[in-house]
Amino acid sequence: MSVSILFLIALALFFDFLNGFHDAANSIATVVSTRVLSPNYAVAWAAFFNFIAFLFFGLHVADTIGKGIINPNIVDSNIIFATLMGACLWNLITWWFGLPTSSSHALMGGLAGSAVVKSGIGSLVPEGLIKAISFIIISPMLGLLIGLVMGVIVYNLFRKFTPRKVDSFFRKGQLISAAAYSLGHGGNDAQKTMGIIAVLLYSKGLLGQTFHVPFWVVISCQAAIALGTLFGGWRIVKTMGSKITKLRPVDGFCAETGAACTLFFASHLGIPVSTTHTITGAIVGVGSLKRLSAVRWGVAGRIVWAWIITIPAAAAIAMITYYVVSLTSIF
Repeated sequence: MSVSILFLIALALFFDFLNGFHDAANSIATVVSTRVLSPNYAVAWAAFFNFIAFLFFGLHVADTIGKGIINPNIVDSNIIFATLMGACLWNLITWWFGLPTSSSHALMGGLAGSAVVKSGIGSLVPEGLIKAISFIIISPMLGLLIGLVMGVIVYNLFRKFTPRKVDSFFRKGQLISAAAYSLGHGGNDAQKTMGIIAVLLYSKGLLGQTFHVPFWVVISCQAAIALGTLFGGWRIVKTMGSKITKLRPVDGFCAETGAACTLFFASHLGIPVSTTHTITGAIVGVGSLKRLSAVRWGVAGRIVWAWIITIPAAAAIAMITYYVVSLTSIF
């Protein structure tokens, strides 16, 4: 492999690290805010299940990112670099402001933006893009719905128990739901970086005639996202864990379980969804069960606006980056 390819693989793994760092809040916010685990133990718990996620899921999401967003035949080093810069810079900007935006959609925006600059609108794959964009709405709504249903079932099953017993039971239950959510996070998010690295290798003729994801790419990406989760993004943990609504262990269990079910479903279908959107919808759903005023709708609205501008913002950064890099001929 050339130095430029190794550099781009390293940059992709850095994005994967940032993904885990940025989205650590999704995996641990509820379990930290309910004080079931300390922050240090929580990130270690989430990182472990992030890492082993490849044992439970196929590589459908990686295939979608690799060949379902843009035409893989137009991919070159400039596109990969511009894509990753768009996604990484947007992740850092939103982390600084404590906004739980989607690393997934930042990556897709970067891909689309750089591809359009190089080859025009025709380089996009409409079917894959429509599917991914539609889940900006579907994944939080599905998370909200399942979180609501879980809340109704659990609250009714345990309505005769004392608050102390309920709290004690779901403190243990949250360990399971947090583990399930972290599996879903690792199974969906790490695969996006796998797709980027695989399409880079394919474009350079290093995968032969058939697009596939080498095992070393799988392990590297799972390790990078797990390492990022270990470092944790505490600014976003605060937003997710306490600013949207106040959570108890039973609420955290229902929200995490609802979000995990949504992620398992999306990963099975090979759809790259936002773990951020999913858990936010589930938290809002569970919080609204108490009363609508229990949800801080102003905070939720600010998060939704950040979701809306993620794809165009990352695309714009990638477009500028691609244009500059193509003039300098770095790669």
